[in-house]
Amino acid sequence: MDATSTTTTAKSGHESKLSASLKSRHLTMMSIAGVIGGALFVGSGSVIHSAGPAAVLAYLAGGILVVLIMRMLGEMATSSPDTGSFSTYADRAIGRWAGFTIGWLYWWYWVILMAWEAYVAGKILHGFFPDVSVNVFVLATTLLLITVNFFNVKHYGEFEFWFALIKVIAIVCFLIVCTAAVMNIWQFGEVRGISHLTAEGFMPNGITTVIGALLGVMFAFLGAEIVTIAASEAKDPAAQIVKATNSVVWRVCLFYVGSIFLIVCLVPWNDPHLGVSGYGAYRRTLELLGVPYAELLMNFVVLTSVSSCLISGHYTASRMLFSLAQRGDAPSFFKITRAGTGVPVYAIMGSCAVAVVCALINFSETLRPKDVLDTLMNTTGMIALLVYLVIAFSQLRMRRKLIAEGKEVRLKMWLFPWLTYLVIAFIVAALVTMAFMPDYQILVISTGIAAAVVVAMGVVHQIRSGSKQH
Repeated sequence: MDATSTTTTAKSGHESKLSASLKSRHLTMMSIAGVIGGALFVGSGSVIHSAGPAAVLAYLAGGILVVLIMRMLGEMATSSPDTGSFSTYADRAIGRWAGFTIGWLYWWYWVILMAWEAYVAGKILHGFFPDVSVNVFVLATTLLLITVNFFNVKHYGEFEFWFALIKVIAIVCFLIVCTAAVMNIWQFGEVRGISHLTAEGFMPNGITTVIGALLGVMFAFLGAEIVTIAASEAKDPAAQIVKATNSVVWRVCLFYVGSIFLIVCLVPWNDPHLGVSGYGAYRRTLELLGVPYAELLMNFVVLTSVSSCLISGHYTASRMLFSLAQRGDAPSFFKITRAGTGVPVYAIMGSCAVAVVCALINFSETLRPKDVLDTLMNTTGMIALLVYLVIAFSQLRMRRKLIAEGKEVRLKMWLFPWLTYLVIAFIVAALVTMAFMPDYQILVISTGIAAAVVVAMGVVHQIRSGSKQH
């Protein structure tokens, strides 16, 4: 069911229809830059510092998982494009409670991440202008960036296009400079060649640190699936999804695995700066390469990245809330759209409310905003893996339904069903492993409690509403 052409009117007479205003270049840039986030620029340093050069194996394994997940999602999305994406497919393939649960958990993830990105942006801006309070910057950033989604979706597409272009240009330049240094062409700075790949040991802290790094890396890839949500607001969404899904392999290999490989070749894994929170492996690499104003450059890139993530998070959360309302799993007024523009105004307002409240908490004299954000972020710790697991189970069942109905599968998952089973087994093993690792136990408990509450709500909702016919 295509969300651009269905559910035309709510009972009150208001429109409940999204616009098809996103252009092909918008979706292309979203698909290219969707995996380039603050977690890559800032979080990769701590991963390398704990796992050593073998961190590249963690990024490679995480990348392979995302490629397989995107292939599964692409198979379902091309057969039935929908703004609810995997939540809608879970509803149809597993049960209404599953679509309800993963939809609301995913919505919660993005609204909390919006608040976190605003906090990071505020800290960076405060560094540029120390005379202005970080609290003012956090609130101003939140209010300014969430306004983008109140306009026609094509404006979101334009903002995301240019933000994404900056990220892509930045990382391409980084890859060029680092490659030149590895090949001994770049003669500035302190490092060149590949000596640090093995000089201090390839896996100095053992396999357990690599496994721990892999668990952390998998969260960095969440966001690649946004293009399947956005495609429902473009012309010929199935073609756009095929294009984005087919390109995810080179995107992951080039931007993540490629850049991390170059970093571990050039920077000692035990460089103390890599272990400093927020310092970033990319900034440290540029400093050792002798690139002037490395800190300023990376702060600008990270600011662009978190701003892009905030806008995308708001867009994604609002569309998921809109889809939940369309299916009767959220209050019906969230599916009302503004006439002429197709903008789900109430879903947008509902999705930005949490971020605005979190921004206002910064002005509290009794609460510590970072502690509040850390606590809220803990409740989203496993959501990436839960989303991946739901996608795998949904694809397993939807493929069989499509075959039974004699429908054409435009984009097929490789080696079905064996690769799907392998992905499911891998994710379950990762979840079990997290439960026994001290660094992840808080995330497991917090997210587990949040998920259990939402599952219970979903089951009760399904019982009260009656089983949905698929």
